[in-house]
This record gives sequence, C-alpha cells and structure tokens, in this order.
Amino acid sequence: MLVAIHQPHYLPWLGYLHRMAQADLFIVLDHVQFERGNYQNRTQVRVNGAAHWLTVPVLQRSQKERIVDKTIDTAQDWAATHLETLRRGYGAAAAAPLKSIYETPWERLADLDAALLEFLRAAFGIRTPLVNSSELDVEGAKSELVLNLCEAVGARALLVGLGGSRRYLDRAAFARAGVELVLQEFNHPIYPQRGPMPFIGGLSALDLLFNCGPRSRSVLTGQTEEELSVAT
Repeated sequence: MLVAIHQPHYLPWLGYLHRMAQADLFIVLDHVQFERGNYQNRTQVRVNGAAHWLTVPVLQRSQKERIVDKTIDTAQDWAATHLETLRRGYGAAAAAPLKSIYETPWERLADLDAALLEFLRAAFGIRTPLVNSSELDVEGAKSELVLNLCEAVGARALLVGLGGSRRYLDRAAFARAGVELVLQEFNHPIYPQRGPMPFIGGLSALDLLFNCGPRSRSVLTGQTEEELSVAT
C-alpha cells in the first residue's frame, strides 16, 4: 500500500491533490503543532491577474497548540470576505457551490479545512481514503513520526512530496522497516486563466477548477478523458 502524509491545508494547491490522487491512503497530519505562516489557514487565488492571499484568522492560545485543536477567530467576518473575493476573481457562478460551506459557523480550523478538501476531492474525482493522524495514537517527531504512521497503517511505501520531508526523512530507518520511499513527480500544469497574462502557478486548486471545469482532473493528472474512464 502506497501512503501519502500531509498536514491539512486551507484550499490546497494542485501538488497536494496530485499526491493524494496517486496514493492508496492519505493520512491527514492533524495532531502536530500548528505553524504560523504555513498553509494550514491560508491560500492564494487569482484576482484580476494577480495572486491574492486568503487567510482564515485563528486564535493564538499556545505556541504548542495542535492543528486539530486550533480554533477560528469567529469575531472576524472573514468568510464573507473570502467568498466575495472568489466571486470577484472567478465569477458568481463559480463561487456559488462554496456558499453553504462559507455560511457554516465553523469553530475549528481542521473542520473547515476538511469540508473544503471534500469539496475539492469530489470536484476532481479523487476517491483515495483518508485517515486523520489524531485517530492513530502515534507519537514521534519528523522522520520518526512519519515512519510510525506508515507502520500504524501497514504501508509498504511512502509517497514523498516536494517539500522539506525529502531532506529530513531517515532513509536508512525506512529501509530497515521495509517501507520504500517513492518521490512524487509533479509538473505544474499550464492552463488558461482568467485575466491578463502571465500564468501564475502554485495557487489554490480552485483556480484550475474554476478555469477548466470538468476538464480539471485530466489537466491535473495529465491523463486523457479515455484513460480516466478506464481508471475509474
């Protein structure tokens, strides 16, 4: 079984969904420390040809607060602002399916991220099973934690993403445990975007979805519609 592991993201980018689509199981790493300035509560979208940040305000109670325990600052009217920004960037029809999610009074960041991820999974036709690390009762840090999670779910291989984990994973330890490290191969697709050039990569997966609609999964995976129909 090929497993991928990543922290929850707010409206994640295409590389995140690509890794999820390639795996047999995706572990949402939600029991580790929340990192300020990371993508757990923010993303970028395209508005009038420029990248625009969307950030969910969160309450700061402790430096060691876990992602799964992180709460949203409900005193701020961030949801209406985010939805309006998506309307301006992509049109009212594109943003309409997200209206019910943004009108829900979320308290925990992890719950919001999970709801938006399910929206993207459905839109891109990604059926990879998910499990939260907080449900696995696994301890450790960095490489040790990742290996322990792999062993907890019986993984034979780990799909390693494009970030810092490629540097800190203890390859010898994984080899001793019989868990193969498979490097993700992802080339960001170029597709038509609303607004003036140039193309902007690394945005939320919403950008591809709202620009390419039903073609989005084939653009993400590089497969033809015929290949996708056989795979599913």
